[in-house]
Amino acid sequence: MPDCPICGKPVVKPTPGAPRGAYPFCSDRCRQVDLGRWFDGRYAIPAEEAEPDEDDPRDGRG
Repeated sequence: MPDCPICGKPVVKPTPGAPRGAYPFCSDRCRQVDLGRWFDGRYAIPAEEAEPDEDDPRDGRG
């Protein structure tokens, strides 16, 4: 049984065809806490800077 990523309580994985509920969280509250962390910027997806395109007029070299 997986654990809730917010509070660590056990989470019951829904069966196929059943409503998803708050999965992978244990409750709607934990789901909302996670969403709030995304909005606050506590979570981020790492990205690499793209190389400038020589033909792109938006790069300021044109």
